[in-house]
Amino acid sequence: MPVMKRWGSILLSICLCGLLLFSSGCASQPPSSYAKVQQETTQRGAPKAIAKDATQGSQFNKYFPKSANGYERVYVQEKKGFAEAKLNKDGKNVAMLSISDTKSLPSAAQKYASSTTDIAGFPSLEIGATQTGILVGDRYQVKVLSRDPSFTKAERQAWIQNFDLNGLSKLR
Repeated sequence: MPVMKRWGSILLSICLCGLLLFSSGCASQPPSSYAKVQQETTQRGAPKAIAKDATQGSQFNKYFPKSANGYERVYVQEKKGFAEAKLNKDGKNVAMLSISDTKSLPSAAQKYASSTTDIAGFPSLEIGATQTGILVGDRYQVKVLSRDPSFTKAERQAWIQNFDLNGLSKLR
């Protein structure tokens, strides 16, 4: 009889463990914070990250300044609504040059409405201590970002004027 009692205890333990596993596996779990964000960002009507009618980044390349006077322009990124190039001198990255279509981020264009300065006739802003930007044609933001302390505000402003701003203003 003790053998039967032992097998009964073992069988009862196995059944209880199985019941516990089955019931905990079926319990509803609260959704994770990641699942909630995923749901919110994929719902119909959720705002797109890039505007459908944003200019293709490859169209911006012809408006960037050419390499000159010991500076080398190297394209590094190009996607819908944005293009960026490094400005190198003596093998060192001294600045970043970019053009972005503000169709995807209207607030970027709106900040120029309060500008009291301009470069080449376009409203300009100093963004922090290392960036200078202008708004071309009420749509395209052209920025130069210093990557090296030797690259000054005056140089950023000069390089902005090296872009084909008139050509860019006619782009639609």
